[in-house]
Amino acid sequence: MIYVDADGCPVKDEIYKVAERLQVEVIFVANKYMNIPANKLFKMEVVSTGFDAADDWIVEQVTNRDVVITVDILLAERCIKKGSRVLGHKGIEFNEDNIGMSVANRELNQNLRHMGENRGGPAPMDKKARSQFLGTLDQILNALKRIR
Repeated sequence: MIYVDADGCPVKDEIYKVAERLQVEVIFVANKYMNIPANKLFKMEVVSTGFDAADDWIVEQVTNRDVVITVDILLAERCIKKGSRVLGHKGIEFNEDNIGMSVANRELNQNLRHMGENRGGPAPMDKKARSQFLGTLDQILNALKRIR
């Protein structure tokens, strides 16, 4: 199963393609309804508008046999603690080895933004990042299939 932190997710089309090819169920989680393709593999889960409601719902559902797709570092950390595989939108897998540094970098950047030192956001998605995302998602899903 794939859980997608769907608010602002820039790789939905890529997720549809890989999930259909590998026949993997996907649940898109957000605070408001989003249009997704009509396909028995895809489900839209609308949660309350409370702070971190989508994150909390995903963490409650996820297991060590699932993949979570998110750019939210704190959600990634919570899901890794539950044993799931976590993939960022640009194709970087978060894991026990790199999540601590990712959380620390998040805190540093947040502090720099508050001080007015860091005004830019992340770089936009490009073809290379989309390709890396597709490749890494494919590898993770195939690895999980072999384990089962």
